[in-house]
Amino acid sequence: MSESLRVGLAGLGTVGASVARALAAKADELTAQCGRPIELTAVCARNRDQDRGVDLSQAQWFDDPVALAKSNQIDVFVELIGGEDGVALDGVTTALEAGRHVVTANKALLAKHGVGLAERAEKAGVILNFEAAVAGGIPIIKTMRESLSGNAVSRVYGIMNGTANYILTRMERDGISFANCLADAQRLGYAEADPTFDIEGHDTAHKLAILTSLAFGTQIAADDIYMEGISNIALGDIEAARELGYRIKLLGVAQRTPEGIEQRVHPTMVPLGSVIAQVEGVTNAVAVEADIVGTLLMSGPGAGGDATASAVIGDLADIAKSQPGRQQAPALGRPADRLQPYKRARMRAHEGGYFVRMTVHDRPGVFADIARHMADQGISLESIVQHGAAPHPVPMGPDNPYGEDEETPSPKTVILTTHETTERAVRDAIAQIVEDGHLISRPQVIRIERAG
Repeated sequence: MSESLRVGLAGLGTVGASVARALAAKADELTAQCGRPIELTAVCARNRDQDRGVDLSQAQWFDDPVALAKSNQIDVFVELIGGEDGVALDGVTTALEAGRHVVTANKALLAKHGVGLAERAEKAGVILNFEAAVAGGIPIIKTMRESLSGNAVSRVYGIMNGTANYILTRMERDGISFANCLADAQRLGYAEADPTFDIEGHDTAHKLAILTSLAFGTQIAADDIYMEGISNIALGDIEAARELGYRIKLLGVAQRTPEGIEQRVHPTMVPLGSVIAQVEGVTNAVAVEADIVGTLLMSGPGAGGDATASAVIGDLADIAKSQPGRQQAPALGRPADRLQPYKRARMRAHEGGYFVRMTVHDRPGVFADIARHMADQGISLESIVQHGAAPHPVPMGPDNPYGEDEETPSPKTVILTTHETTERAVRDAIAQIVEDGHLISRPQVIRIERAG
């Protein structure tokens, strides 16, 4: 039997401890599958005395991840520390330069430094695997990097953040406000004390940037993503969407357009009958549209210790099965020097249907003016409905660009959906409605996405 694959594990938090337990519990099975043992020979963590539910007495302890990365006692450096810079970056860089394979679950690190790290891995002739960085236990990285070879991808999209999906699911199912759902998510451990990274779309954007590079052969461009979060989604939007036959999800979407690649993260209305609309709670789902395979949708647990550990173990198994001396598959699907510069398509060029909720003054002519401004922009309305009360509009304030009228009669809510149009047309029409003085709170604009 071949020699063991010696693993150095940096980070023994929820995921790291799950990885250590899985390596111990599945040792015989992994040996049978890979043709060689996978052995945890070294670990790095702040607290050596914490009970992690696994015997680590045979592993060498390191206090410094960089020292672990340099160690001759390991073949693979597993980075589960987190953070886009600092010791995580130093450890991964050191390991690659020392000729060690690397496995990481760090999407922030890859979104910022992925191309450079891929170049280092290729130069050293080692493997850089990161299945756990996107969508937890869903094997989307391997699928896109290897299984879809030869396919021309036109679009990749999905639910990539369990916290946001949990909140939207609870709002619809239980009729609970955003604030109360967020508080529940924090109590249950689904959301951090500072949930901004999840609910405002940053986490999804990091994952989307990695998938975009794999899908379209471009350099990673995490800073070129249009991003909106879900904090402005009101119960009225959830209810109106359901009445219209839609469900609201926070989606990350990347697609090829004549102008370039469009990357966007925002709340999206998807048809109730679509598969992705059925993805509830903390579950993730990623869809890929390509010319040969058609549409492929994968769903599963997007976070959590065991789900993420499963992806890490899969990456380690791939390394254990690899042949020494053979050229390794490029980390980003093609050699880093062949990745094309990212060319951003303007968000305003996006085409599709739109849901618009406006809280307006209850006075004659409002409906007619709204319809006229939409028509002036070439927008065809699919439906327009008026309600007597506003569904929790965003409060007026000194930074509100729409002004304030203290003599406003009781407000009305106008909800309309459009046929396929452009972002520019919708925004221009709303600007004209603002100039007319009809709006008394910020409008809600949600894109309607064609989804599988």
